[in-house]
Amino acid sequence: MTGVYPMQMRILSKSKLMALRQCPRRLWLEVHQRELRRDPPSSEARFAVGDLVGELARSLYDPDENGQFVDIDVLGVEGGIEHTAALLDKRVPVFEAGLQGGGARAFVDVLRPTRKGSARTWDLIEVKSSASLKGSHRDDVAIQSYVARSAGLPLSAVKVAYVDTSFVYKGHDDYQGLLREVDLTQDAESRQREVADWIAEGQAVADLPEMPVTQTGLQCRTPHRCGFLDYCRTLEAPVEFPVQWMPRLQGSLREHVRSQGIRDLRDLPDPLLSPQQLRVKTQTLSGLAYFDRAGAQAELADVCWPALFLDFEAVQLAVPIWVGARPYQMFPFQFSLHTLTQDGSLNHAEYLDLSGEEPARRFAEALLALVPMEGTVFVWNASFEQSQIRALAARFADLRGPLQSLEARLFDLLKVVETRYYHPAQKGSWKLKRVLPTLVPDLDHAALTEVNDGHMAVLAYTEAVQPDTPAERRAELDRALRAYCAMDTEALVRIWQALRNPG
Repeated sequence: MTGVYPMQMRILSKSKLMALRQCPRRLWLEVHQRELRRDPPSSEARFAVGDLVGELARSLYDPDENGQFVDIDVLGVEGGIEHTAALLDKRVPVFEAGLQGGGARAFVDVLRPTRKGSARTWDLIEVKSSASLKGSHRDDVAIQSYVARSAGLPLSAVKVAYVDTSFVYKGHDDYQGLLREVDLTQDAESRQREVADWIAEGQAVADLPEMPVTQTGLQCRTPHRCGFLDYCRTLEAPVEFPVQWMPRLQGSLREHVRSQGIRDLRDLPDPLLSPQQLRVKTQTLSGLAYFDRAGAQAELADVCWPALFLDFEAVQLAVPIWVGARPYQMFPFQFSLHTLTQDGSLNHAEYLDLSGEEPARRFAEALLALVPMEGTVFVWNASFEQSQIRALAARFADLRGPLQSLEARLFDLLKVVETRYYHPAQKGSWKLKRVLPTLVPDLDHAALTEVNDGHMAVLAYTEAVQPDTPAERRAELDRALRAYCAMDTEALVRIWQALRNPG
């Protein structure tokens, strides 16, 4: 089952072949200098979700609990492959099954015994935590199918199972229907020669004595940000004005950047730029901030006092834990509110639910209780708070009127900043944490260690609501979440004041 290869042939893992699909240099670095990899913080959350969905899939595909899990953390890679070979003879579901053949190896999420006519065959199923089928998933199962067939494993079907967002959790740990299968058998079979070419190319790249010469570009972030990107940038001649600072790099502009190998903003043709993009280019090259102070003041002149500054935090769970919830449904669990009166007094109120119970109703009630019934409500990127308030209004008919009145008072501060202000230090981004230091240099999210961005907030919430989280740890997470959300609304206050300041 493991195959026989010449001593000099390198066996490439599926992950390394997927690295090749992104960039040959990434494969070489994965083989020879993996210690240089620095995965972005968001990867931790993505991997955690993948592990959770994978664990759940084992119960869905093994209702009789006959299956076997191949734990390579205990067995090692070679031991896992050998153990898989022994398990296949037992004709039971095998999870994380190790297969090797054709110069590559793969660990398959699910191998399920089946029959094709009188033949004893297997279904190969790759489980994904995403809510849709992606192009990279097709590459993934094409490789797995090739390895399985090369190892002599007869397959009846090759499938991808991803999270079905129409699933509604009914409780009692019943997750039947959470995963939706897509049959890619024919697609995978038709790409076997293609996969063989990837393996040959990958072996050639991995055996190179020196790292391939590759220019960083758009491929470094597709399908995910490469962990070697920061390192690769150190190898290139410094670019004073990186093209990555251009916002909304898409469509014909993106294709122009890719086809021409453009790395510097100066090389972007002005006719292809929108007015906002042209402003980013102009201010970046000049090193000067753009500030239409009069325009900002005019837009912010009509304030209905008190001025209210609101921010939500919400969680999306791939595997719902509350009855009636859907996968990736958004549930707000925290808000911060700063209230500024016309005489200049500033007050703070907040709400955070770490009970572990479904938070929507209590969140909505606290929101209506703490937010004054009058006053302009300033938010950053109103579409988020707006969507959450609308969802709450749709769910709770008795709260619909007050929630709709609250939504009607939302004012998107981001839209004012996008049209009236830009500082080169924003580097093409209007995220709150990029704009804030340019207008309010004494307020910095970096001073917060436990939670200082949205990904960390979700991880903190998820940890805090676990039943086995110690009370002391939950209290630490409570403090960190409150500090983070409070800084967001304080930031809104300070930015609003800076925009209205006569200068």
